[in-house]
Amino acid sequence: MTSAVKHGCDHVFFVGFLGAGKSTLARNLGRMFHRRFVDTDRLVERRCGSTVTKLFEEFGEERFRELETAALEGLRGERSLLVSCGGGIVETPRNIELMHDMGFCVYLDGDLDDSLRQIRRSDTRPDFRSAEHAARLLEHRRPLYEQAADLTVDIRGTSFTDVSYTVAELLLERGLI
Repeated sequence: MTSAVKHGCDHVFFVGFLGAGKSTLARNLGRMFHRRFVDTDRLVERRCGSTVTKLFEEFGEERFRELETAALEGLRGERSLLVSCGGGIVETPRNIELMHDMGFCVYLDGDLDDSLRQIRRSDTRPDFRSAEHAARLLEHRRPLYEQAADLTVDIRGTSFTDVSYTVAELLLERGLI
């Protein structure tokens, strides 16, 4: 019996809405398993020498999404990264393809109240305008997250520590970490 093997990259991508804890999870798992972790928003910022907020303001969301795709494509030459993805990465179908080509995608599925509690500085989140806008955005993105997901983890009412251990266990069971 043969099993399907992905050649090349073996990254684990974390997707989910604003404030879902994707960066915290990637960092926690990186420390637990001595693996490098990156954040797509930080990759774009370093490449451009500007913040995500300024990039949105100066060039618009469409250009930012192009930069985000370029950052993802830049991960092809890397191995075994834990990748925290910006909340809107699923807005570009090519990004979902790239994540599936390069590894495994984990969707952190939470509710709006949890996200709103985590968003301490809305000025650093250019796609957050108001609670009402966030609700519409989550409704729009949820099916995109679900489409991207190889694994969905319900994070409602769960601490970042508990989410880290749960995801670690699920990834270990699948031989992904």
